[in-house]
Amino acid sequence: MRLTKCIFIWWLLITLFTVTTFAQTKKEKQEKERQELKEVIDSYKFSVDVNTAYPRRGKTVYLTSPYSLEVKNDSLVSWLPYYGRAYSVPYGGGEGLIFKTSIDDYNVEYTKKGAAKIILKARTKEDTYKFIINIYPGGLANIDVTMVNRDGISFTGQLIKKR
Repeated sequence: MRLTKCIFIWWLLITLFTVTTFAQTKKEKQEKERQELKEVIDSYKFSVDVNTAYPRRGKTVYLTSPYSLEVKNDSLVSWLPYYGRAYSVPYGGGEGLIFKTSIDDYNVEYTKKGAAKIILKARTKEDTYKFIINIYPGGLANIDVTMVNRDGISFTGQLIKKR
């Protein structure tokens, strides 16, 4: 009887020690991911490689070609496909979401869980754009694009750090 109590207490102590150690390493890993994400976003040198498009009207489109949205200091390079309705575009369809321009407005907010919400505005001769980019500590990113002359569109992808 006494032997089983001792074994049970030892087993309980070992289990508690293991769970505590695992929780600490998980917490440390999450904190490291949050810090790395903050450094990448604050450097203004990153891109999001997208793999799925979500038009406001129509079905989800799984992308097979490489598309991305890149932030370089004060410039925005958009190489994104567009699926949706256009209200006023130049003859021939225009450029859509394929352009390079300067960023007019750039704001970053961080959540308690370490995710980042970037709101940036840009303008080309064709349209005015508002990008809302949500980036999570694992690198998963959602992009929501609102335009004046076209329906909005959303994308999902992965954050890529640029040098």
